[in-house]
Amino acid sequence: MTKLAYLNEIERCASWLAAWTIHHANHVREGDEIKVGGHQASSASLSTIMTALYGSVLRPQDRVAVKPHAAPIFHALQYLAGNQTREKLMNFRGYKGAQSYPSRTKDIDDVDFSTGSVGLGVAQTLFSSLVQDYVSAHGWMKGRPEGRMISLIGDAEMDEGNIYEALIEGWKHGLRNCWWIVDYNRQSLDAVIREGLWQRFEQIFRNFGWDVMILRHGAQQEAAFTEPGGEKLREWIERCPNQLYAVLTFQGGAAWRKRLLDEIGDQGPVAALIERRSDDALQALMTNLGGHDMPSLLEAFEAASSHDRPVCFICYTIKGYGLPLAGHKDNHAGQMTPAHMEGFRRQMAVKPGEEWDKWAAATLPEAELDAFLAKVPFFGEGRRRLSAPSVPVPATLPLPGQPGKPLSTQMGFGQILTDIAREQSPLAERIVTTSPDVTVSTNLGGWVNRRGLFARETMADTFKAERIPSTYSWEFGPKGQHLELGIAESNLMIMLGALGLSHSINGVRLLPIGTVYDPFIYRSADQLNYACYQDARFMLVATPSGVTLAPEGGAHQSIGTPLIGMAQDGLCAFEPAFVDELSVIMRFAFDYMQRKGEGDPDETTWLRDQTGGSVYLRLSTRPLEQPLRDMRPDLARDIVNGAYWLRPPGPNASVVIAYQGVVAPEAIAATGLLAEDRRDVGLMAITSADRLNAGWQAAERARQRGMTGALSHVERMLAPLSRDCGIVTAIDGHPATLAWIGGVNGHRVKALGVEHFGQTGTIADLYRHHGLDTNAIVHAAQAVSAGPAIRYRKALP
Repeated sequence: MTKLAYLNEIERCASWLAAWTIHHANHVREGDEIKVGGHQASSASLSTIMTALYGSVLRPQDRVAVKPHAAPIFHALQYLAGNQTREKLMNFRGYKGAQSYPSRTKDIDDVDFSTGSVGLGVAQTLFSSLVQDYVSAHGWMKGRPEGRMISLIGDAEMDEGNIYEALIEGWKHGLRNCWWIVDYNRQSLDAVIREGLWQRFEQIFRNFGWDVMILRHGAQQEAAFTEPGGEKLREWIERCPNQLYAVLTFQGGAAWRKRLLDEIGDQGPVAALIERRSDDALQALMTNLGGHDMPSLLEAFEAASSHDRPVCFICYTIKGYGLPLAGHKDNHAGQMTPAHMEGFRRQMAVKPGEEWDKWAAATLPEAELDAFLAKVPFFGEGRRRLSAPSVPVPATLPLPGQPGKPLSTQMGFGQILTDIAREQSPLAERIVTTSPDVTVSTNLGGWVNRRGLFARETMADTFKAERIPSTYSWEFGPKGQHLELGIAESNLMIMLGALGLSHSINGVRLLPIGTVYDPFIYRSADQLNYACYQDARFMLVATPSGVTLAPEGGAHQSIGTPLIGMAQDGLCAFEPAFVDELSVIMRFAFDYMQRKGEGDPDETTWLRDQTGGSVYLRLSTRPLEQPLRDMRPDLARDIVNGAYWLRPPGPNASVVIAYQGVVAPEAIAATGLLAEDRRDVGLMAITSADRLNAGWQAAERARQRGMTGALSHVERMLAPLSRDCGIVTAIDGHPATLAWIGGVNGHRVKALGVEHFGQTGTIADLYRHHGLDTNAIVHAAQAVSAGPAIRYRKALP
């Protein structure tokens, strides 16, 4: 038996299982109003391509991002190979069943890249290829062969702008070993694709140095074109509008016959070519496009395997191929009825009661099919998740600056990294930085001067070569440790995701740090969420932040980013005020990024720190006078846990000031003024509203499960306060970031922060305008505490 015969049989069985899985999911959970029509049509569209890849072309080192709506055909192929269970397939879209969109964190069947938010998995493969180049150039592959990073793309996904931003970056960095396979079925969710779009795709990709392979016609069509009249048929097919082709596909062989005879019938060879075929044979011929023709696909993929250039395959397909809804413009939301499914079952010769059997639709012996799949290279190594040992992190990191001298957290971050760069340590070796054209303005310059920029080929700094004085040395080379990106923030987040998965994809641990202007997190929030959903590990340093960036105006002043830090799963957010806090937090972050443990939460915080994650640091350009203090272990612990007392409250405290970040001077000054009219005033320095809130929520869940003694860090801190004590919170960000603190023990809270766009001015101007200055804090303290009028208040503007 030939390989082609086995592959065709595997496709047949996988197509049946995918269609049945979706039908079953829809009809066993009708009350949930699940609509899975798009999965049905897209899975059928990609069945041949995916069978060719997984059954013949791929090697264990290759990585694939599967088109989101093709999840059922992916799960079906993995089920046939023994990597997916029948139970999870039967529970597709159910609780803990096979996922609607392939997920590397929630599926068991060896998903390489999560997909779902369309277009992001596409760009992920490009950046993962660049990361593989980085690892290879540093000599860390240890003999492991380089793999291809492959994305299966819907043509409608090509509307996503982040794909083209990624293309530019790939061209800059000499992209290799990357395939994008476009499922050109000419249908999107709501419409039919515009005419001539494939020509635009081809031109774009060729302009960026990609090879383009167009698979338009299958072997049946190519054979028909050699018959008398065949060239006329080719010409008609290639000029047929997309909408008409879809309509005729849905209508079937009789409609094809009438249209073709009406438009190119000639009472001669063309008409004879058409009339020689039955309606079923004519339908099969006209839908025999390149993306559904196994020999054409294998030939194209094998040809592209002979080099490492990036390749775009434009594969013509029929959405819903082989199903009753094939070609219909509504087939994305369309669903096969029980009658449709019964007809399809009979067509596939599947016996009632055997629908979930692996080889229910097979016409070849099961033992032969199992033996064939056992020898398929891609499945030969089993699950391909790699691992890497942790990089040791020193007990402390450098502490720049001098007590009493002003220093900003942004400057402190740059100096800490520069000091690490001077070392020849495992930590320094595995840190890799990246930034979207803001390397210098986010204080990465010192690190880059010492560690260099990465490129596969050495490029000298011309300014240095010409002896032009410059603060920065921009030399590119294979051993460089900074990846310079263009100004597209979405590329930064996807690059961080790719770098942060290197331990699993390449078996090499990297410690990625990405810097960005804090307000521009919004530009790439989808990509950030995607990186965290994949459980990528990185440090995001966002600076400068808030209206404290006073002269730049509202366009560069962030407001809601602290709330993003609190809400984003998989991301641990900090906002230190002082550089010694930052040093402790960065040390924690390098360790936290590498954790992958399990077990019970830490009962001092109720946080599951053993599982690890990524870290977001919100920093500032505002220089603050640095405190003179020893970093005791208990203080370092509290900084990491989210808060500590800068001034502990006394037993009769009527008001507490709680601040996060660079409003520390205003909070400290207000505390001093209040002390003359209020007793035992406390001052709480919050370093992470995110961790305080997460610990509080976790402790409450523990109590609901019977652990009555569970207490979080913030509950312990607030426990000494009487219920009559008021709390004033202050942050250069949205006040809701800290307003929840009143709910911990029922205290009155006055939350200060920024709710509206900023404007140009001095820090004093804008703090006064937004109610963040010392006077505003004093007024808030008067409002939440009992007692005589506080003397040092001025009228609010």
